[in-house]
Amino acid sequence: MRACCRIILVLFVYAACIHVSRAEQPETLKIGAQAPDFNLTGIDGKKYTLKTFAASPVLAIVFTCNHCPTAQAYEERIKKLTSDFKASKVAVVAISSNDPKAIRLDELGYTDLSDTYEEMKVRAKDMAYNFPYLFDGDDQKTALAYGPVATPHIFIFDKDRKLQYNGRIDDVEKPTGTPKNTDARNAIEALLAGKPVPVPTTKTFGCSMKWISKEHGVQDEQAAWAKEPVTLESIDEAGLKELIQNKSDKLRLINVWATWCGPCVTEFPDFMTMHHMYRQRDFEFISISADNPDKKAKALKFLQGKFASNKNYIFSVEDKYKLIEAVDPKWQGALPYTLLVEPGGKIVYAKQGPIDPHQMKKLIVENKYVGRYY
Repeated sequence: MRACCRIILVLFVYAACIHVSRAEQPETLKIGAQAPDFNLTGIDGKKYTLKTFAASPVLAIVFTCNHCPTAQAYEERIKKLTSDFKASKVAVVAISSNDPKAIRLDELGYTDLSDTYEEMKVRAKDMAYNFPYLFDGDDQKTALAYGPVATPHIFIFDKDRKLQYNGRIDDVEKPTGTPKNTDARNAIEALLAGKPVPVPTTKTFGCSMKWISKEHGVQDEQAAWAKEPVTLESIDEAGLKELIQNKSDKLRLINVWATWCGPCVTEFPDFMTMHHMYRQRDFEFISISADNPDKKAKALKFLQGKFASNKNYIFSVEDKYKLIEAVDPKWQGALPYTLLVEPGGKIVYAKQGPIDPHQMKKLIVENKYVGRYY
């Protein structure tokens, strides 16, 4: 009986391993294979299946996402494919299959948005998508059936919905570059002309798929934050003025806050999100506590609870008007106060009161010192 139980246990573990392996990277659909059906919700709230595109002689399915810099670099080209072949009734469809819960903050360094369904709506509106954008991130059934290896990865099917091309869109990642090989366009043109696709398969380059099995990475990342040292240094007027001058080579986000300021405490986690998103780029977040110097221990305890391993300062004197003048003479004095300062001291954003986190992320990632692309 025990032997039988051990055999069953071994088989169970083996089956589980196979499942995890498929979730890590399923087999990519082969040329000539029938298109697997799907039933996915678009950002317009409508349901889409293969039948939705039955009238199209060619169907191009692009697995992409919001956050990947390569995916962002190809957005305009996907839009152009859609518009260029609209008269020929070619259907271009984008699918985001990433599991939002499997995306670490340090993987969002080139974006203002992650890959949730709601954020897909924002990105599509920002970029004026002219193609359906569908969400597959809940169970990833469609991605598991098609087997994309990176974002973006395009699959092109003929009128019988047999796969005739899969791989890259073209061979240049940067949107400012000129590709030598427009593989996806060539495939569509060949199919419309009734000719064989010249190059049916290519490799793809981009961000890895964020499979459900990667969710543990988010917990691992958060656990690592707890081990990072959190410090709080005193700073005087001269030090504050030097901070604003920003003699570094990084875009500098500065937030003046206090433990007794409700809006400051409420929005501080948003700054931590940005710190963890962009700290590997040419960016740094600096906090300045307006608490009295004798409240330094209280301020430090708050920062430790927020895993604030960035640079943190507390003004060394009680005269708050000296703090105001040293930070920004235009500041009226209410907290919180936030500045975005380019290298050389150019202030590109100044706000008294709580910030809009999404607006700030866009300002950061679209600034010339950071950027969306490699």
